[in-house]
Amino acid sequence: MTDALLPDHVSVAVIGAGLSGIGAAYRLQTECPDRDYLVLEARESMGGTWDLFRYPGVRSDSDIFTFGFTFRPWTDDTSLADGPGILRYIHETAEEFGIDQRVRYGVRVVAADFSTATALWTLTLETPAGRRTLTCDFVLGTHGYYSYDAPYDAQLPGLADFAGEVVHPQSWPEELDWTGKRVVVVGSGATAVTIVPAMAERAAHVTMLQRTPTYVASVPRRDKVAGLLQRTLPPMAAYRAIRAKNLALQTVLYQGFRRFPEQGKRLLAAGVEKVAGPQWLDPHFSPPYHPWDQRLCAVPGADLFKALRSGEVSVVTDTIDTFVPEGVRLSSGEVLEADVVVTATGLQVDVVGGMELSVDGSGVEVGEQWIWKGAMITGLPNYLRVIGYANASWTLRADVSNVLATRVLNLMRERDLAYVVPEPEHPMEPRPVLDLTSGYLQRAAALLPQQGDRWPWLIRQNYVIDRRMTLGRDLVDELRLVTRAELGARGGRPVTTPSSLTEEAS
Repeated sequence: MTDALLPDHVSVAVIGAGLSGIGAAYRLQTECPDRDYLVLEARESMGGTWDLFRYPGVRSDSDIFTFGFTFRPWTDDTSLADGPGILRYIHETAEEFGIDQRVRYGVRVVAADFSTATALWTLTLETPAGRRTLTCDFVLGTHGYYSYDAPYDAQLPGLADFAGEVVHPQSWPEELDWTGKRVVVVGSGATAVTIVPAMAERAAHVTMLQRTPTYVASVPRRDKVAGLLQRTLPPMAAYRAIRAKNLALQTVLYQGFRRFPEQGKRLLAAGVEKVAGPQWLDPHFSPPYHPWDQRLCAVPGADLFKALRSGEVSVVTDTIDTFVPEGVRLSSGEVLEADVVVTATGLQVDVVGGMELSVDGSGVEVGEQWIWKGAMITGLPNYLRVIGYANASWTLRADVSNVLATRVLNLMRERDLAYVVPEPEHPMEPRPVLDLTSGYLQRAAALLPQQGDRWPWLIRQNYVIDRRMTLGRDLVDELRLVTRAELGARGGRPVTTPSSLTEEAS
């Protein structure tokens, strides 16, 4: 990447070239063809999470048919796609629609300041050629919700005393060889549940050490209904039918678990007993909370449970007293001997992608703001932050937000608006934007914007309802609109007509 590939101004800056960013780019070029855009990617490659994570067995913990793009079908019948497959899907999609030509790699946005006088964002960029600035009319934040640079440090006691190798899933070394070695994986979430059976194929033994159990459910590796539909319908028709089926099933299960938690616990417990045996249920798969207080972990083809039954894997539920040279000493006094320790202890949430956000030079703390329609944030004009679902595929909500962005941009063109910013008309009771008790979200509670207790400040965590409410209701509900005429009257940026806006963008 050279500075010659970066203009001085672009209409829309999309930050992040992962699934959400490529989806945003598609929406922009199909629904806002008068707007030029660039996708700014801090890393040297496309794919976001699916390019970053290289640990054994890496895969999605959401079904790929609802996790994939709405506009390009996933044509395999795999239920939970693996990381390389998802990465290939992202690249093929970007190439098919020419989006790859709009991505600028090695461009990190370190600061963004909005001027209410000119209605422009000034982005401070770190590039291979040095630091520079870029102005834009609108910022679309499609970067992930966690830091790519620094995984969460759980401050495991005595870890420096361990004589073996220590690795974190987020920075997996390609040269690591665990063949015939004893492995301890610290953690119980989706990453740990994925890594453990994958490493067991070569390790002498793998132990999953968890402080608190997680609800885990076995799912088929392949969706038989999906396979049937793919064989009998055109690709997009099959894809839409499979998505509809999976969305309905997800909604029914989620609502059922939330309304009838005790029955949900019994159903999940019966599943564990069936595939792993009753000896593993308590205490290892009996969490002290209700289903969907934290995300449910899906196990494709019961691989974790099969590894438990074979003896290749064991689960220990205890807390760590300290690490010792030979392994991990538990609070019970037992020592788990290990040659390799994997610290699958979670992510470090980064809401704004490492940027410093400001308006007219004054910093804006996102954690002190409200989020409108699950996407735009008070105090930040012409800024939309994609935040996915807590209880379903992230990209379902991401696509709704990306479509919302195009609706807002088209509204701005039609009404000759300089900028828009959400502003509540009445007091509200705050609610968390991602309502889970997971540790990584609890640690980041003060950094995340708050939801309100009413529409348009509250998202229902239901895709069908949310899409209809977000895109079908009054677009300007509690959204402050500032016209270019008004800005010009205040002595700001000269009044610009929609046609000349198009010329600027080109």
